[in-house]
Amino acid sequence: MPELPEVEAVRRGLERHLVGRVVTGVEVLEPRALRRQEGGVEAFIRGLAGRRLEAAVRRGKFLWLPLDDGRALSAHLGMSGQLLVRGTAPATSARGQEPGPVGDAPAADAVVADPSVPRVDLTATRAPSLVRDLSVRPRHLRVRLHLTSREADPHPQAGAALDLVDQRMLGGLRLSEMVATSDGASGGEGSPQPFLPQDAAHIARDLLDPAVDHDGVLARMRSSRRGVKALLMDQELVSGVGNIYADEGLWAARVHAASPGRSLGPRVGRRLLEATAEVMRRALKVGGTSFDALYVDAEGAAGFFARELEAYGRAGQECRRCGATMQRQVIGARSHTFCPRCQRRWGTSS
Repeated sequence: MPELPEVEAVRRGLERHLVGRVVTGVEVLEPRALRRQEGGVEAFIRGLAGRRLEAAVRRGKFLWLPLDDGRALSAHLGMSGQLLVRGTAPATSARGQEPGPVGDAPAADAVVADPSVPRVDLTATRAPSLVRDLSVRPRHLRVRLHLTSREADPHPQAGAALDLVDQRMLGGLRLSEMVATSDGASGGEGSPQPFLPQDAAHIARDLLDPAVDHDGVLARMRSSRRGVKALLMDQELVSGVGNIYADEGLWAARVHAASPGRSLGPRVGRRLLEATAEVMRRALKVGGTSFDALYVDAEGAAGFFARELEAYGRAGQECRRCGATMQRQVIGARSHTFCPRCQRRWGTSS
């Protein structure tokens, strides 16, 4: 599932390409993509007609587009969801690369099959790819929003579009009412307004949010018997962290996933939160981590952080810090890759 850096890369693209545009039409090719929408497909289409997109906002992995009527278009990308813009002016991506045509990039399966490429790298070596032809109907297209054009668009008369493409159908879109934040601070990255969608009200602030209460997060972690990796991935405690960045943060902080939260001292706990935040900042600089042509930004460009992963997906390889063989085990139905030598199991006898 895309995590904070991947979703933030999408948010930045949506902000660049879509803010200020008006919805001129809605195509729903798969009603299941709107299964969380109260009133169903008709209510979704009716509610979006003529609405202007005011911003692109993110909290953790949760993404929304505030509308000019006070509501929001909420998006959950699930395991394989993508939000792709079409018919908009090409722009330098957030990581400083000029987007190239689709034909310039090697096929994802060719990269995966190449024995010289580490298994975890996958599409990290692919060039950015864009699809700007509105006539294109990508496989797994579920919903398309037609939008007003700008003078800089390549074909202003055709308008622009925002596509929801989702292979596994675990994500979706919905119109949501907005509610005030409990602390009066901004709802999330991308808007100063102290509001967020009602269906995201239970989502905690993330570690890159200026308004996050680090001391409060640490206190809750240290009062829990649960394993520290499960705590890092609890979206109601601190949002945005999934399996990738939990493994990376734990490796950087030299902490094992099974360590109970209450076993961590204040110094180690702070080190863990800071290390996890820092690894997400580094990932964001290169667009996040892309696998199997998934987790691309709004322009279809893959992230390159897979090349820098220290733990996730590296079982059987040497630890880049101490040289020990990285190991993998399952903890709470989730895999955990770790160094048996330099990641300490706090609060255990081993």
